[in-house]
Amino acid sequence: MVADRAIRAAEDADDPVRIAAAQWNLGHVLLSHSEPGAVEEAKEVALRAVEQLRQAPVTVESKAVEGVLELVAVVSDARRRHWWEARDRLERRAAPLAEQVGEGNVQWTVFGPTNVAMHAMSIEMLAGEASEGLRVADRIDTHGLPSRERQFTFGLELARCHDLRREDAAVLVHLLDLEDISPEDLARSPLACNMLLDLQKRVRPTFRRQVDELVQRLQLV
Repeated sequence: MVADRAIRAAEDADDPVRIAAAQWNLGHVLLSHSEPGAVEEAKEVALRAVEQLRQAPVTVESKAVEGVLELVAVVSDARRRHWWEARDRLERRAAPLAEQVGEGNVQWTVFGPTNVAMHAMSIEMLAGEASEGLRVADRIDTHGLPSRERQFTFGLELARCHDLRREDAAVLVHLLDLEDISPEDLARSPLACNMLLDLQKRVRPTFRRQVDELVQRLQLV
């Protein structure tokens, strides 16, 4: 409802960039839904917004918002296991736009080369290509990002890549880092909680105390 009202407000303001940014927000709402078809609808919303935005004057701001809309389509493809489509769209559409606009935070989208690289790692993580995901992650520095949410997501997906490789010490290190960034988000993340509970079942005695204490702090038992 809030996303829909944001679109209406942007349309009342007759601001193409804000209209597109509101559509980007709606796309993320749809990506978070568990309803059948919502993820595919997110891509449709994003690509319609891209077409509308291209009719407006080209600015750095419009290119940045176009880039994050392309990233919504990338995530939609990856969530539907269309790995090659996701990689191709990232390389051909989102990455060139990121290089053109550089690092920034237009309309609080945090779009730029770093965000695109994080999406590249995310694709590999979702595809189960943990080694490739970690290789991509080694080239990413998130410390300058003006978004704690993006830093958290990066750390979570990094932990998942190590989890796929059963690198328990690395999983624990990244989960502890996530607790420092946002303990509330860590406790509410199904992926993080599942990783932590699985880690508790198989962890070596060397790390058991730290794992048990983290489980208790997050009130998972």
